[in-house]
Amino acid sequence: MVDTLILSRIQFATNMTFHILFPTISIALGWVLYYFKIKYNKTGNSIWNEAYQFWVKIFALTFALGVVSGITMSFQFGTNWPGYMETVGNIAGPLLGYEVLSAFFLEATFLGIMLFGAKRVSQKVHTVATFLVAFGTSLSAFWIIALDSWMQTPQGFEMINGQAHATNWFEIVFNPSMPYRLLHMMTASFLTVTFLIAGISAYRYLRGINLTGNQTLIKLTMAVAIVLAPLQIVLGDLHGLNTLEYQPVKVAAMEGIWETTKGAPAVLFALPNESLKANQYEIAIPKLASLYLTHSWDGEVKGLDAFPDTKPPVKPVFFAFRIMVGIGILMLITAGVGFYLTRKSKELPKWFLKTLNVMTFSGWLGVIAGWYVTEIGRQPYLVTGVLKTADAVTKVPANMVLGTLIMYLILYLGLITSYIWVVFYLARQTSTDQFVGIEKTGLINSIAGA
Repeated sequence: MVDTLILSRIQFATNMTFHILFPTISIALGWVLYYFKIKYNKTGNSIWNEAYQFWVKIFALTFALGVVSGITMSFQFGTNWPGYMETVGNIAGPLLGYEVLSAFFLEATFLGIMLFGAKRVSQKVHTVATFLVAFGTSLSAFWIIALDSWMQTPQGFEMINGQAHATNWFEIVFNPSMPYRLLHMMTASFLTVTFLIAGISAYRYLRGINLTGNQTLIKLTMAVAIVLAPLQIVLGDLHGLNTLEYQPVKVAAMEGIWETTKGAPAVLFALPNESLKANQYEIAIPKLASLYLTHSWDGEVKGLDAFPDTKPPVKPVFFAFRIMVGIGILMLITAGVGFYLTRKSKELPKWFLKTLNVMTFSGWLGVIAGWYVTEIGRQPYLVTGVLKTADAVTKVPANMVLGTLIMYLILYLGLITSYIWVVFYLARQTSTDQFVGIEKTGLINSIAGA
């Protein structure tokens, strides 16, 4: 029988995996909608208004699911991880409160105007509402990432009677890993939305819907992707170097380095074996890891042997890191080919449009893999060096956690299937009237209620 700790970790991972899909889209999509709005206001070109009217439907659906799943996640601090708030609640509580007061209320206040006010308020007011919703989504991300980064690299506090008390809020919010994680996540969000728009636009183009408008969006997204994809690689490298400084054990797990080594190889593929404390079937490039981690061919990289009591599960971190990198490389290649084709060809080839279809939700895979690296790589700690995961877990019997986990899995599987179905259902509609089609699905009342 699997114990309560493992089941609670799986349950939280399930909730996080489902939840993060939707903020990843809404954070960047809000700014994309604002861009569409500005372009329409300046040019009067109906292409931008039609793009806004279509994608605001996707934003509404995404926002609703993000809110609902976020509430479910917050409940688990009390149900599955009571020791977390007991130990670091004096820091986590205010940061979560700031997110609600300064970000979520802003989004919720102006969301109604953004969704339903296009014909009821002036264009200026509607544009301002769109901006404030977009700003609110980014502000929400700021506070959540500040908290998560503090859990990774905590500072600005002191422990009194087993509880963390803030001594410097500036140091807490702008902890050593926060700027890197924020930039990396925001860029990931924009890349996710870029390929989402490209994929759906290609899908609509292949179906003969609004050919000029969708070709314009494909051209725009490829221009954005050719900038963001290499930028994300640079930001990822900088984030990795920051992690090497403050969480070297996570980097050792990412790289599959078991022994502290000078001239460490870059492991392209292997099967990490924790019982043997070695990699099997390893394919590696000699000394390359030392080069990009220490900027020296013979630089020393600490291995997992340097952290015998605090190393994370190696396999999930090792493979998740490679999935994240692999998705990034695929995005870079697709962006390069797409940028070339959209400027050299008047008619985009079907093979490329179908490639964009396949890449529609590729950003989700990259983001999930990246967060698995971040969160599993922090184990066995919830707050690095302060609170171990095992010390925060609930004492609820394992069978109760298993029951709720099964319910979550069934519910989330149904919701994500429905979400993807609705996105493609809307993509098949030819009408540009606001919320035509989504009303037919009965989802509009759910969104308004959320």
